Amino acid sequence: MFSNRISWLKPFLPFLILIVLLFLKSLLLREYLFNRIAWGQVAADLASIVVLVGLFEAISPIRARKYVRWSLNLIVSVLFFASVVYFNYFSTIPTYSALNELHQVGGVKDSVNAAIEPKDYWFFADVVVIAIGWLVWRIRGVRSAGAPARRSFDKAWRFGAILAVIAGLLVSQLYIRNAASIENELAQAEEVGFFNYQVSAAANTSKPALEIKEGEPLSWSQQLADVIASNPNVRANENDLSGFGNMSGKNVIVIQLEAFQNFPIHLKVGDQLVTPILNELADNGYYFPHFFQQIGQGNTSDAEFMSNTSIYPTAKVAMSTGYGDRDLPSLPKLLEERGYAAETFHVNDVTFWDRNKLYPALGFDKYFDRPSFENDNFNGFGASDEQLYKTAVERMGELKQENKPFYMQMITASSHHPFKIPQDKQWLTLPEEVAGTQLGDYLEAVHYTDYAIGELIRMLKENGLYDDTMLVIYGDHFGLQPQDNDPKELSEKLGITYHERISRFNIPLIIRVPGDAPRQVIRTVGGQVDIMPTVANLLGISLKDEDYVAFGHDLLNTHANVFGMRYYMPTGSFFNNEIMFVPGKSFEDGMAWSLDTMEPVPDFSAYRGDYDYVLQLMKLSDAYVESLPKR
Repeated sequence: MFSNRISWLKPFLPFLILIVLLFLKSLLLREYLFNRIAWGQVAADLASIVVLVGLFEAISPIRARKYVRWSLNLIVSVLFFASVVYFNYFSTIPTYSALNELHQVGGVKDSVNAAIEPKDYWFFADVVVIAIGWLVWRIRGVRSAGAPARRSFDKAWRFGAILAVIAGLLVSQLYIRNAASIENELAQAEEVGFFNYQVSAAANTSKPALEIKEGEPLSWSQQLADVIASNPNVRANENDLSGFGNMSGKNVIVIQLEAFQNFPIHLKVGDQLVTPILNELADNGYYFPHFFQQIGQGNTSDAEFMSNTSIYPTAKVAMSTGYGDRDLPSLPKLLEERGYAAETFHVNDVTFWDRNKLYPALGFDKYFDRPSFENDNFNGFGASDEQLYKTAVERMGELKQENKPFYMQMITASSHHPFKIPQDKQWLTLPEEVAGTQLGDYLEAVHYTDYAIGELIRMLKENGLYDDTMLVIYGDHFGLQPQDNDPKELSEKLGITYHERISRFNIPLIIRVPGDAPRQVIRTVGGQVDIMPTVANLLGISLKDEDYVAFGHDLLNTHANVFGMRYYMPTGSFFNNEIMFVPGKSFEDGMAWSLDTMEPVPDFSAYRGDYDYVLQLMKLSDAYVESLPKR
C-alpha cells in the first residue's frame, strides 16, 4: 500500500535526486571556499541549480534524458573540483573567463598537482558509488523495467521544467541584483552562489569600465592627473627629481624572479644566508622593502605586462590573452625610440600565456624561448637560470659589438612552485623541522636562484658589461602556498614575523646602478605598476613630457603612495604607507593591518578616501587599456 501511495513520485525521483546531489555539492563548495556555509544565501545556490537542471530537462530527448542527468552531475562535479583547486592556488573564485586558460594547465602541471588536496575528491563520492552500483547491476544481469514516458506526460514534464527554470531565474536575479554593489568578489560570490556569480561576472565584463561624462573630452593623461590630484595621500616631487637621468644611455637588465617573496632577503637559516648575492645588491643599491605584487589572472605574464606598461591588470583575463592584440604603450618602445634594442628571455614555450602575442604588443624586437636554451632538465620548465643567463649574456655580447645599448628582460623559472630542484643544487643545511617541507624546498630554490644571479654578475663582468649596466630585480608573485604554511609556525621556524597576507604578497624590488653605490633603502610603499616610472626616471625619460599614461609612480620621488590590488585579494584592497586594507561587502566592514607592526588596525575610517581612490584609479586603467587600438 505504501509503495502505491508513492508510486506517483517515481517519474520525478531522478530529477529530484540530481537537484539534491548538486545542492549538497554546492554546500560543500561553500565550505571549501569560504570556510563556512552562509545558510541565508543557500537559496541562491538552490535556485541556480534548479535553473541548470530544469534547462537540460526541457531540451533533452526522452531516451537521452537519464544520460544527460548523470553527465551533468559529472560535469558539475569536475567544475566544482577544478574551482576548489583553482582557489587553493589563486585564492580567487574562478569565473567563466578562467576556463579559456585551461590549455595553460599543462605548462604548470606540477604546481596544479601540488595544489590538489585529498578532501577535494569528495565531489566525486556519489559518482563513484553510482558507477559501482551500475557495474554490479550489469554483472548480475539486472535490467531496468521502466517503460518510456508517454508523449503527453513528456510535454507536461517539459512545461513544468520551463516553469521551474523561470522560478529559479527570478530568485537568482533577486540575489544578483541585491549584491551588485559589492566590489569584493569573494563576498559577492558568497552572497549569490557559484553559478549566479558567473552570470554577474559576465554582466560586469560587458559593462564599460568607466562612464565618461559627455562634454568632458579630457585626455587620458588629464583624467589620470585629476584622479591622482583628488587624493592628498599621494605625494610626489614635481621638480628637482631625485636620480633623474643618472642612468641615461646605460644598458638595462630586468630580472623577474619567479615566486620570490621578500622575506628571504637578509634571512639566515642557521649560520647560512639564504640570499647573499641579493643582500649585497640591496645593501649597495636602491632597495624597496615595502613592495607588493599586483598581478591578475595572468600571474607571471601579468607581472611582465605591468613592469613594462605601468597599467593595472583587469583581473578578468590574463592581459597577454585579452590585450595581446593591442598597441600597448611601453618602456621598450620608449627606449627603442632612443636607439635601444629591446629583447626578452624565458625558458618556457613562448605560447605559454600567449606571450607570442604579448611580446610584440609590448614592442620587444626579439624573444628567446625554450629552443634557445640548453636544456639541463632543472625542473618541469627545462633549462635552469644558469642556462637562461648564459644565453642572454651571449646575446648582450653581440649587441655590445654593435655598439647598441640594450633593454633585456629575463623571466626566471628555477624557483617555480612546487620548488623541487635537483639534489646537487641543494646547498643549504636546513633544520630538521624545515627539511623536506614546502618551506625547506622553497628556501633551497630561492638560494639557488640567488646563486644564479651571482653567476650572471660574474659573466657580465667577464664580458665587460657590468660597469655599464643597471640591474632591476623584482619578484613576480608569492611562492609559499597559504594552505601549506601556517604563518605562526613559519614565524617560529624562521625567527621572523610572517603575516598571512602582508608577508605573502611582499616581494623584493632591488635596483643596482653602476658607479657610486646609492646605498639607499626607500620605505615608500610600492607595487609592480611603479617599476616602469621608476626605471624611466633613472634613464632620463620624462613620462610627463611624453604624455605617457602611467598608473604607477616613480618611487624615488614619491613620499606617500596609494595603490590597489585585486585578484589574490578582492577589488578595493589597497596599500598605503601605513596599512594594508581588505574590504568586506563594503569599506565599513573591511579589515586593515599596520605594515610596520603587522597588527590589526581597528579604526581605519580615516582611509576611506584611499579606498574610493583605488577603485576610481583601476576603473580608469581598465577603460584606458580597453581604448588602446588593435595592432
